[in-house]
Amino acid sequence: LDGLVLGVYEKEKDNNGISFTEAAASFDRSVSGKLTEMMSISGPSLKKGKSRIFYGLHQDVPSVAVVGLGKKGAGVCGKENWDDCKENIRAAVSAGCRQLQDLEVQQVEVDPCGDGQSAAEGAVLGLFEYDELKSKKKVRVATQLYGSADTEAWEKGVLYGEGQNLARRLMEAPANHITPTAFAEAIEQKLSPFSDRAWIEQEQMGAFLSVSKGSEEPPVFLELHYTGNPDSSQAPLMLVGKGITFDSGGISLKPSSGMDAMRADMGGAATVCSAIVTAAALKLPVNIIGLAPLCENMPSGKANKPGDVVRAKNGKTIQVDNTDAEGRLILADALCYAHSFKPKAIVNAATLTGAMDVALGSAATGVFTNSDWLWEKLHKASVVTGDRVWRMPLFQHYTKQVTECALADLNNIGKYSRSGGACTAAAFLREFVTADHWAHLDIAGVMTNKDEVPYLRKGMSGRPTRTLVEFATVLASGS
Repeated sequence: LDGLVLGVYEKEKDNNGISFTEAAASFDRSVSGKLTEMMSISGPSLKKGKSRIFYGLHQDVPSVAVVGLGKKGAGVCGKENWDDCKENIRAAVSAGCRQLQDLEVQQVEVDPCGDGQSAAEGAVLGLFEYDELKSKKKVRVATQLYGSADTEAWEKGVLYGEGQNLARRLMEAPANHITPTAFAEAIEQKLSPFSDRAWIEQEQMGAFLSVSKGSEEPPVFLELHYTGNPDSSQAPLMLVGKGITFDSGGISLKPSSGMDAMRADMGGAATVCSAIVTAAALKLPVNIIGLAPLCENMPSGKANKPGDVVRAKNGKTIQVDNTDAEGRLILADALCYAHSFKPKAIVNAATLTGAMDVALGSAATGVFTNSDWLWEKLHKASVVTGDRVWRMPLFQHYTKQVTECALADLNNIGKYSRSGGACTAAAFLREFVTADHWAHLDIAGVMTNKDEVPYLRKGMSGRPTRTLVEFATVLASGS
């Protein structure tokens, strides 16, 4: 063992003593109170999310990182829509593990801090960095549980964290490394084979094919089946993800500034596929089917032109007035196909609109749904993971924006104005949904992380992978 992460709570007004976690207090006793002594003379009490390193306290542990957990007894915060205790643990453990990593410590044990799953998530998420293409790489740190027999919660947290990191890795990789085929092959190694252009044409997915025409990379339709409940009568949960592996905007070309981030425009597919991989690793007793239409959106002589009309799988025609509103086109065909499985619920995730980023920023995923039941389940899951969701309106007003079209049944952008762009996009998708329980998650605002989530490094966030996994867990438990 090279390093150890231990937790400490903020001092309470009526108590001048140091309030360690159970594991930290046990370690302090094993070193005859040296940890208490060092904490007392090393400066003010640790604030939430901060850490402090001590050396030589124990002959078997050269480095000990003590991390601030905030107030003891914190719980669910109604204003913030998350569990403060769990978030504090994730942030604190992440900070301690990173500090030890900077010291090139390779083996670290982690205090469960009262919640082994949250501690594991903080460690796994906090240590992730995409440096696969760099010559100089961060030291790889192996983490394990310290001072507790609650290995089940820890192992569950590791799988949750690794699931989100898989999504982050797919989203962060350059677009020439993660083409539609390469994306599908990466997931195929985990789960399932995929379908090619001939199958897509056979399924009459004209909207999806129209987006892919501008690229030299062939389109791929990825279909994942996880059968955790062998009871064939159980209707599956459908997860559908937008898979644009690079989005130039097509003929309606995006500005060059920031276009490199559009390598992650398949964030919906990345989070959905990673959630299913995680559900399989957890052996959840639930049946899940995942769909990911994968292609690039590029300009060429074969690409969609503004004003073109294409036909979706359900027969509806779509006037493409803006080729940069392509995500809704590929999702339209995928949603139609999803209904053929007679699912219990359909949840699609997509980095769909910049308008969603304007509306909510990185604070929460916007959820548009026709089902109160489904919203309650998603919201319950998000409180546990700390990866918030917020319910958005599905007014008839927005439907009129996309259905009053001169040349076709639908227009792929709002007819009257750019206002309410996220809502207009959701209204478009609803034209391809007949299921009673459907939710559209617009994750454009949460695609990246600067410093908003303290236990994620700067870069692609992989959100809301853990919330999708927790949602599947909630369904599996029947709660």
